[in-house]
Amino acid sequence: MEWKFVIIGLAGLLGLYLGATVLLQPLKVLIRLAAWMLLGGILLAAINAIFGHFGLHIAINPVTLLTAGLLQLPGVALLVLVHYFII
Repeated sequence: MEWKFVIIGLAGLLGLYLGATVLLQPLKVLIRLAAWMLLGGILLAAINAIFGHFGLHIAINPVTLLTAGLLQLPGVALLVLVHYFII
């Protein structure tokens, strides 16, 4: 009778571990996404502050935040080029 409780307890712990792993994976992705957006916001704010005197203003929205956050300096350069040549 005691072995049944041990096996049931181990199965329950395994289920908790697997459930927590499945539920925490999307949370990690959201945290990384938020960190990238924060980094992109810092980069865009710095670029707007530095180059604002020259007429360069890049709008800060979720798309530009993710572009600048994911690609970092090349992403900001891409946004600057888009601003000058397309917009």
